[in-house]
Amino acid sequence: MPQKQQFRLPSDDLEYAVLAELWRLGAASVRELHERLGVPGGLVYTTTAKVVDRLRDKGLIQRERKGNAFQYRPRIARDTVERARAHNLVSRLLGATPHTAVAALVDAVDSVDPDLLDELERAVRARRRARHGT
Repeated sequence: MPQKQQFRLPSDDLEYAVLAELWRLGAASVRELHERLGVPGGLVYTTTAKVVDRLRDKGLIQRERKGNAFQYRPRIARDTVERARAHNLVSRLLGATPHTAVAALVDAVDSVDPDLLDELERAVRARRRARHGT
């Protein structure tokens, strides 16, 4: 049986932005991440470095020494993190009254883009077919 990967999700938009940039680049130093995200965002270097440390503590990224600096790279695939984030969000959204929350979600999707309801319906049918092996 494969071992389940252990990690904690990014806790804010900045952590997620740094992780997304690492997925995009493949690997980067704190300096490179700071130049791409920190400087444009008006952050100091130490803030970027702390975010990188937090992501490493959460098991989302790993580091290796390259010369005098460390290079960081994603440890967890983007789709794995996205699925976990979606599961977490939906669990919080549905809460104690899932039927009411689902109805509200359908209304919200319809108000944003009615065509998404068709997409949602196709996704539900595909999931049911996959679950039942048809």
